[in-house]
Amino acid sequence: MPITKGIILAGGTGSRLYPATVATCKQLLPVYDKPLIYYPLATLMQAGIRSIQIITAPGDNEAFQRLFGDGRQLGLEVSYEIQSRPEGIAQAFLVAEKFISGDAAALILGDNIFYGDVDFNRAFREFNGGGLVFGYVVKDPQRYGVIEFDASDRVVSIEEKPARPKSSYAVSGLYVYGPDVVEMSKRLRPSERGELEITDLNLLYLMQERLAARKLGRGIAWLDTGTHESLLEAGNFIATIEKRQGMKVACLEEIAYRMGYIDRTGMSRIIGQIAANEYRRYLEDVMAEFDGGA
Repeated sequence: MPITKGIILAGGTGSRLYPATVATCKQLLPVYDKPLIYYPLATLMQAGIRSIQIITAPGDNEAFQRLFGDGRQLGLEVSYEIQSRPEGIAQAFLVAEKFISGDAAALILGDNIFYGDVDFNRAFREFNGGGLVFGYVVKDPQRYGVIEFDASDRVVSIEEKPARPKSSYAVSGLYVYGPDVVEMSKRLRPSERGELEITDLNLLYLMQERLAARKLGRGIAWLDTGTHESLLEAGNFIATIEKRQGMKVACLEEIAYRMGYIDRTGMSRIIGQIAANEYRRYLEDVMAEFDGGA
């Protein structure tokens, strides 16, 4: 059952980024040259996902709609829902119940950035139900949900912020579930924090022996931009990559064009709506290079 639907959770209060988030939500803050939400959206697009729902906090919905509209200009179908109160990551599946509508779906956190040779496209195509998470080696696993693997790389346990982590693999901010994810989420009970925890959802799948995990290898970067320091580090990281390579990271228009979501006419229309600046020149170069057979 290939994954065709993606959810971006862009709710929350952004309290750790105060006062930067007083006037706007954290997913609209810039990471170098683009809004933060461009990066998780790019991850879904590169994985072949074109039907996307963005879940926002009250008051932020209109700003995202101004940014992306219905997604048609990028060859996408973008819809929006509001998370009235931030009551856990797993709550996103209840908010998006109508959007999911009995299909398998991927959920990515709106403040997470993935970079590198990550073949999510293949993982999404080969998905066969249950739950799928992605493990990433971190030096401080006690701050995360931690995956324990057996000798065959099957998931043995997942612990949330353990004092004695059983591995260095943290559960990253991208989750894939089968068509029963809404019903599974409805079985959850709020934690002591009053939230529907994504770890509890994963544990439900694990108890049924239907949870798999893929390890993200070396050369892949996973960045969580929930603090001022990590937001700055992410911006510096993206700036370094783009300046060194001369290619933009998470350029949605480029991704849409190279993947065939939009044609030359669509790309030209987008370029025509951008003022004469560096971003427009980059898109013009992309189109010239692509049309030249690169």
